[in-house]
Amino acid sequence: MATFSRLIRAIVFDFDGLILDTEEPVYRSWLEVYQAHGEELPFERWVQIVGSTTIGFHPQHHLEERLGRSLPKEVLDRRIGRRTEMILAQKVLPGVVQHIESAKAMGLKLGVASSSTGDWVRGHLARLGILDAFDCLRCRDDVANAKPEPDLYLAVLECLGVQASETIAIEDSPNGVMAAKRAGLRCVAIPNSITARLDLGQADVILGSLAEVTLADLLRKVAST
Repeated sequence: MATFSRLIRAIVFDFDGLILDTEEPVYRSWLEVYQAHGEELPFERWVQIVGSTTIGFHPQHHLEERLGRSLPKEVLDRRIGRRTEMILAQKVLPGVVQHIESAKAMGLKLGVASSSTGDWVRGHLARLGILDAFDCLRCRDDVANAKPEPDLYLAVLECLGVQASETIAIEDSPNGVMAAKRAGLRCVAIPNSITARLDLGQADVILGSLAEVTLADLLRKVAST
């Protein structure tokens, strides 16, 4: 494992659902809107956009098509308010800070690859007090294609000055895992309350939480795959 550790120079984190559980609040805020209008939010359609963008499924447009009319601004504003309220109640997910600190102590570079906007990611990381821990952030407004395409990971690798073979990705969704693997990285999957129902089998290692292992143990698990 010591030899493997020396070969790893960087760790790249996803953001939504991996560092901070924004996935559940975003889903719940839309679910509440659908229920208030007597409609069902199809989970099988929703999961198409988890870890990606709303190109494949736009919940507002879908509901408006079902209703045959536009949603009032006050409904959309209230949904954003509920989403924000629920997200602000969340803490950094278990094990994340410890792994960041351990990676820094090992001299590893740290990056974030997110399909969300830069303002969204930087704003939350700053609020949580961990923005400065990362050497590079690449978000959907930095690349042509979001996940599951590899663009975000390739951009982070270039930014950090490392090779895919020297880097481990940590993801929570099938779209994220696919993006990391397409870019040539080994990938650890940490499912959240939304993605636990999805197939993360393409990941090299699947854990219930980053708090389950030390970084040294995580590197050992990845080395054994």
